[in-house]
Amino acid sequence: MPVVLDASAYLAYLRDEPGADVVEAAIAAGDVVISTVNILEVLNRLSDERPEVARVLERDAPRQGPTELPRSIVVSGREWPLYSAAVKLEPFTEADSWRAAVLRPITRGLGLSLGGRACLALAHRLGALALTADPSWLALSSAAVGVEIRLIQG
Repeated sequence: MPVVLDASAYLAYLRDEPGADVVEAAIAAGDVVISTVNILEVLNRLSDERPEVARVLERDAPRQGPTELPRSIVVSGREWPLYSAAVKLEPFTEADSWRAAVLRPITRGLGLSLGGRACLALAHRLGALALTADPSWLALSSAAVGVEIRLIQG
């Protein structure tokens, strides 16, 4: 079964936080994807935490037309992987937009972000397991969202 990573799960992996081993095992097993929306969340968090990351992103941003984006950035001599060769970057589609909108009333009370709903929408489209570090997701019924959810911590 494919695995879709929420931004919180991928950030835990990149930062070697609790639960990183669960994400690492999923990546090692293969068929792991992350939405373009969730990569945006990851980049936003890294930029917020480290202003030099924002400067590097601006410097290295593609200037025109579609291009292959770097899989990592180098800041102050340290390489920050954005996603590994083993994690497929999956575009957010029109169908995903509709599914995320359908999920809004179901997830609103739990405070799920647009990124969280994007992860669930992608997992629904792919028939995949959703991995997250956000414990509020456990209050969601898999039947209601149409996705199996697994917490990486605890």
